[in-house]
Amino acid sequence: MRRGRPGLVGTMARTAVIAGTATAVSGNVQRRQYNRAAGKEDAANQAAYEAQQIDANAAQLADMQAQMAAMQAQQTAPAAAPAGGIGDDVMAKLTQLAELKNQGILSEEEFAAAKAKLLNV
Repeated sequence: MRRGRPGLVGTMARTAVIAGTATAVSGNVQRRQYNRAAGKEDAANQAAYEAQQIDANAAQLADMQAQMAAMQAQQTAPAAAPAGGIGDDVMAKLTQLAELKNQGILSEEEFAAAKAKLLNV
């Protein structure tokens, strides 16, 4: 057996082992860096998505609150006309017109025109 420097085959084998180890380590480092970058990008995308969802939910909530306020205002507003569709003041004016017609102050045509104007016909 020969002692001292390794031969050509030994040097090639040692070089192959070193190169293979370096390639494996380099591949692991690249894979780890890629996974870290992808994780950061996923986290950023997730945060943007959640912020967008929060904005959409806030807008939807504001719309619902506006609708509720409109409905409550509509419920609390005094009725413009009773069930028959004619208010008390309109009925009083119609009664006055009828009395004027009965007294002969208004003609049938004048009464009809005034009544139509009051009833918005």
